[in-house]
Amino acid sequence: MGRACVETPGTSSSSPSAAAATTTSASVTETVNGEHDFRISGYALSKGIGIGKYVASDTFMVGGYSWAIYFYPDGKSLEDNATYVSLFIALASEGTDVRALFELTLLDQSGRERHKVHSHFGRSLDSGPYTLKYRGSMWGYKRFFKRSQLETSDYLKDDCLQIHCCVGVVGSRMEGPKTYSIHVPPSDIGQHFGQLLECGKGTDISLKVKGETFLAHKLVLAARSPVLRAQLFGPMRDENSSCIKVEDIEPPVFKALLHFMYWDSLPDMEELTGLNTKWASTLMFQHLLAAADLYGLDRLKLICETNLCQNVAINTIATTLALAEQHHCFELKSVCLKFVALPENLKAVMQTDGFDYLNESCPRVMTELLECVARISEHGPTRGKRASEVILDGVNVHGRRVKQRL
Repeated sequence: MGRACVETPGTSSSSPSAAAATTTSASVTETVNGEHDFRISGYALSKGIGIGKYVASDTFMVGGYSWAIYFYPDGKSLEDNATYVSLFIALASEGTDVRALFELTLLDQSGRERHKVHSHFGRSLDSGPYTLKYRGSMWGYKRFFKRSQLETSDYLKDDCLQIHCCVGVVGSRMEGPKTYSIHVPPSDIGQHFGQLLECGKGTDISLKVKGETFLAHKLVLAARSPVLRAQLFGPMRDENSSCIKVEDIEPPVFKALLHFMYWDSLPDMEELTGLNTKWASTLMFQHLLAAADLYGLDRLKLICETNLCQNVAINTIATTLALAEQHHCFELKSVCLKFVALPENLKAVMQTDGFDYLNESCPRVMTELLECVARISEHGPTRGKRASEVILDGVNVHGRRVKQRL
C-alpha cells in the first residue's frame, strides 16, 4: 500500500514571550489495492469478432469502484489491422477523476514464470497515478502483444489465456488529534452467561452424570455444542425430554465442560479436583479433551491440547500419546513422540502402566515411535535434558510406577 504524509504544524500565542500552543494534522495519501484473475478460454474462436470488439471479464470491486478487464482479440485500433491484441482495464462504475495505479500481467503457462508485465507499481511515476475521468475510461495498451507471436508463445496453452490484474485506487484522508476518549471494555458476555448458570434461573433441562445432577438451559447447550443441538432440537429428539443421562464422563470433568460452555473459560482445576499436582491437572485435561471432542467443542479441545503439550511428564506421556492418536491431535502427538523417543526418557516411560495401554490400544503409534527413536539415534547422542532433569511427577526416584487417580 502506497502512503504519503504531509504534516501541518501551526502555532499561536498572545505575545512573543508566551508559550506556543502547537497543533498538528496529517494528510495521508495511500492506495487501496485489489486483484482479479481473468481466464479466456477458446481464444481461437474469439478471433475475427472485429476490430474494436472485446471480451470482458466480470466486474470486480476495488476502492469503492467497479472495474473490468477488456481483451480485444482483433485489436482496438483500425490502423493496426488486427496485427496486435489489445488489453485494457476500465472503470465500470460511476466516478469522476478516479486516480489509480494499474498492473496487467499475461501469465506464462509453461511454468517458467516469464510473465509479460506492464505495471505502475514499484517504480517512479513522473506524472503521478493515472486519472480516469468518467465511467468507461480505460488504461491499457492498444499494441499489447503481436498476435502472431502470441499464438506461438507459452502464454497461450490449450487455447486459453490467463490474465492477472491489480488495481490500486488512490485516496487521501486527514488525520488529526482525537477529541474524545472513550474506553470500550472487553466483552463480558461469558460472565453474563456464567452468572446465569450459577443462579439457576430459567433452567429447563437436567443432566445426570453418575449420580450427580447438573441444571442447564437447552438453548445455551445447543448454541455451544453441535452434538447437544442435534440431541435437543434435531429430528430424532425426544419432545418430552427434560433430562439427559450422560455416559462415560466423570462428574468433575462434566462440571468443567459445562463451566466452559457458559463462561467460555476454564474453572480453577485445583479447586475442582481438590489436588495440587501436575499429574492430577494433566489427568483432568486428558479427560476434558476427550469430552470436548465428544461434544464438538473445538476451542476447548485446542486449549486442552495446548496445556498437555506444555506439561509433558514421564508418568502421563504414554496415555497422553494414546489420547492424541485417538482424538486426532496431531501437534500433541508430535510433541509426545519426540519426548518419549529421547534416550533419557524412553526407559522410564516404558516402565509406566500407560505404556502398556499405549502398546495395546495404539499399535500403529508404536511403529511411529520406533521410527522416531531411529531418527534420533542417527543424529548421535542427544544433548537435551539429563535424566535427572526430566519431569518425574508421579514417579518415585527409582523410576517405579505410581498409580494415577483423579
